[in-house]
Amino acid sequence: MVKPTFEMPHGGDMALAERVFGKPADGWLDLSTGISPFAYPIPRISDDAWTALPQSSAIAALEAAARARYAAPETAGLVAAPGTQALIQLMPSLAPPARVLVVSPTYSEHAIAFAAAGWDVEAVETLPTTIAHDVRAVVVTTPNNPDGRTWPREDIVWLAEKLSARGGLLVADEAFADAAPADEALTARCGPDGLVVLRSFGKFFGLAGLRLGFAIGATPAIDALRKRLGPWAVSGPAAEIGRAALADDAWIEGQRRDITDARGRLTDALTGNGFDVVGHGHLFVTVSHPHATRLHGALAKQGVWVRRFDYAPNWLRFGLPALADAARVSNALDAAIHAVL
Repeated sequence: MVKPTFEMPHGGDMALAERVFGKPADGWLDLSTGISPFAYPIPRISDDAWTALPQSSAIAALEAAARARYAAPETAGLVAAPGTQALIQLMPSLAPPARVLVVSPTYSEHAIAFAAAGWDVEAVETLPTTIAHDVRAVVVTTPNNPDGRTWPREDIVWLAEKLSARGGLLVADEAFADAAPADEALTARCGPDGLVVLRSFGKFFGLAGLRLGFAIGATPAIDALRKRLGPWAVSGPAAEIGRAALADDAWIEGQRRDITDARGRLTDALTGNGFDVVGHGHLFVTVSHPHATRLHGALAKQGVWVRRFDYAPNWLRFGLPALADAARVSNALDAAIHAVL
């Protein structure tokens, strides 16, 4: 039976998977997101974190831990939020609407947020080296989702300075940067006007349901975001868990090794089954195949849910499986290839 055409705007929607393909006998293995399969162990959470409103001291401690982890200078502002998605929707409010360039393809919510706020959104293929007079903002995701591209920090900082001179900003989404050393990230260059960097907590720490993220940038911009977020934006439990995880050097180093190993195993499995690697981040591998759409359905029949893209029908993005799931992924790939080819 031919499955109906369906849109897949994001990964992680298992209700969509089940609605289109039914319920697999062995349940779903969701590889459609870039979330680590290795979750930070939840520490004991104080009773007060559940029963009282989040305390300013707890949020301050969380933000101090994030500043240290991301190597953000003291001259930069930093604010915690209930996930980077909440921050993405606030980015257009930091400058008067004009024209915004979004380096694409990338996470679709950036363009959606700017368009909803009245900006003229233009997709561009790479980080621009010149900007027209009516451009007031640029959005770049680095490493990019879904193709893993990166850009030199100096080029991004230079562009942010140019935009700042006209009252604009550059939004750098570093949601997938946590597996790299902090001194390689843009957060270490924050502080001057024009540059706002977003960091996601849940992806690297495997706790996406916690809903925690950070914005780092010039103090006036971060103060404006804090005001728009309002009081108690981050829950007490999220503050306690986030503070502990961000300060846990030993666990983070182990996580980086586990992620590197898992990505290597996944890449080998994919290339061994005839997929060509388009690019990768630390937490995903994007591949191409002439029969990608059919393979997506065949994998779904095996209970393995991966990300497909309407704008690139030959692409599939695989999140990292845990070691315990590696054999299931390998078997599903083999079965899908034999069913389609």
